[in-house]
Amino acid sequence: MTQSTHSIILPVKGPLLTRAGWSAFIVSLLVVCALAPVLNLMVPETSMFHMSTYAVALLGKIMCYAIVALAMDLIWGYTGILSLGHGLFFALGGYAMGMYLMRQIGRDGNYKSDLPDFMVFLDWKALPWHWAFSDSFIATLFLIMLVPGVVAFVFGYFAFRSRIKGVYFSIITQAMTFAAMLLFFRNETGFGGNNGFTDFKRILDTPIATPTMRMGLFVITGLTLLGFFLFAKWLVRSKFGRVLQAIRDAESRVMFSGYNPIGYKLTIWTLSAVMCGIAGALYVPQVGIINPSEMSPANSIEMAIWAAVGGRATLMGPILGAFIVNGAKSWLTVAYPEYWLYFLGMLFIAVTLFLPNGVVGLIKKLRKGGEK
Repeated sequence: MTQSTHSIILPVKGPLLTRAGWSAFIVSLLVVCALAPVLNLMVPETSMFHMSTYAVALLGKIMCYAIVALAMDLIWGYTGILSLGHGLFFALGGYAMGMYLMRQIGRDGNYKSDLPDFMVFLDWKALPWHWAFSDSFIATLFLIMLVPGVVAFVFGYFAFRSRIKGVYFSIITQAMTFAAMLLFFRNETGFGGNNGFTDFKRILDTPIATPTMRMGLFVITGLTLLGFFLFAKWLVRSKFGRVLQAIRDAESRVMFSGYNPIGYKLTIWTLSAVMCGIAGALYVPQVGIINPSEMSPANSIEMAIWAAVGGRATLMGPILGAFIVNGAKSWLTVAYPEYWLYFLGMLFIAVTLFLPNGVVGLIKKLRKGGEK
């Protein structure tokens, strides 16, 4: 009696990026690190090839949003967790950086005091306890990641252990963000109330409004976005990433297979929050202000729209969606400001009905049609 043996063929892990993908990555790297600085700093303003300061600030801001969209894709596109509260983590990172920038003002404020102007106006005599490490850049870098990470971990620990899923989880995240926004609006919390932080002067004792510093922040933001893209690409292709996608598709089966979904969901949820915090910290010095409106529910909904428009579970799609939506927003809010919200609503409805896989899905479909 012969015994037949069947070998199990495991999927072969391919390269991180295809040859075309690496080519596009290198081109993006050269644009961020070489072409943009040359066009902005060396090409004269009278030239048609000059990259204006406005363009540098706008693209830098959109790249920060693209990092958030990438973080949203990791939890929504690959894990099936729709968060409507990621604006909180973005703002927490921004406030951590804003506190450091406010301390960098020193006595150059309107009241010539060591305290920030809003504290002098409110007759505060000393810095509150949570401003203790705000004068240290190194400590600020840790707080930018630590504060959003801890808040996300504590919230996620109780939410995931309670098996809150779907629309209920989305509503709770939005409620959390709205509650935080109301808290930060209060003057006694020490975060500047409804005005927030602004009028920044320096970063690392270097004037922040100089073209060189603005371009430096632009390059750092671009490198951070590209680095997070490679990291996310590696993550979703790893065993950890495959488990995340299994949780998204059939969480019960994952549990029966011997995996504990809570640990995986909590890890990716916290990591996504940290990415948003870093994006917020890069956003603040380029935009020049941070206030509680960054925590508004509408902002968090927009973050989900970026991922949906570009295409969930594609990594590149949400980045593209952030550029498309915010580029359109920048143009429409100037040309037709009264129609922007209508456009955003129609865009989300159109994507839901006609482009369920987003712009990237449409491109793939057109390519397949062209090959036929």
